[in-house]
Amino acid sequence: MKLYFNPRSRATIAKWMLDECGAQYEIVPIDFEKKENKSPDFLKINPAGKLPALVDGDERLFESAAICLYLADRFPEAQLAPKPGDKDRGRYLSLMVYSSSQLEPAMGDHMLKLPTGAARGWTDFETALNVVEGELGAGPYLFGERFTAADVMIGSMFIWLRLFGSKTGRPALDAYVDRLLARPKAMKLG
Repeated sequence: MKLYFNPRSRATIAKWMLDECGAQYEIVPIDFEKKENKSPDFLKINPAGKLPALVDGDERLFESAAICLYLADRFPEAQLAPKPGDKDRGRYLSLMVYSSSQLEPAMGDHMLKLPTGAARGWTDFETALNVVEGELGAGPYLFGERFTAADVMIGSMFIWLRLFGSKTGRPALDAYVDRLLARPKAMKLG
């Protein structure tokens, strides 16, 4: 398994997931200054020329959520996803997609101080925070005591927010991020 990686990219999310799975993998460094992510060979893996990208045998994957979904199913022994048929599977899939379709763009608007118009297709940041805070409830993780790939995806958004010098301003969410960062295999940035 090969993870195409730059520490200043979303590939840190895929690396966190690989580490939580206990997977054996090789890091393939990608130098953005040399535009290695736009090379013809790399574009065969990810035609968008972005990170993360993962190759597992004949499988090639790109996009953080897709990689996390794949890895959770590929390494069931890590127990990072409810199995198909489990009562939590639908909620898990919804949170996985919510992380990149709603939370991340809303957070981007917030960080850039842009208004989130309805025509943009995603919610505003305060609403996204309300949703995640509601889903977290009183548990240490989104599924209570159980850490899942949804925590990797949702949590990574808030870890990025911290990297840029900000917190959510919500005690329950900030404590959640503290717990995620305290994990032995937590996402490392930089």
